[in-house]
Amino acid sequence: MNKTMNLQDVFLNQCRKEKIAVTIFLTNGFQFKGVVKGFDSYVVILDCEGKQQLVYKHAISTIVPAKAISILDASEKLD
Repeated sequence: MNKTMNLQDVFLNQCRKEKIAVTIFLTNGFQFKGVVKGFDSYVVILDCEGKQQLVYKHAISTIVPAKAISILDASEKLD
C-alpha cells in the first residue's frame, strides 16, 4: 500500500519518538520550549518543564528542534 508522506507528521513524530527538545514560536511572538508528547491535525501537546501545553497548530509559525531531524530515514519506513 502506497501512503502519501505528510512531512509535518514525519517531522513531529521524529521529535516525539526521539524526545528532541523543540522551541515553538507562535504567530504572536510567544515561544514554548519543551518536548513533543503528541499531536493531531489541529494541536501539538508539549511538555514544558513537567507541565503540559496544548498549542493549536494555526497559532504556530515555526518549530525549531535542538538537533537535526532525519526526515529521510522516517519516510523510508512508510514505504
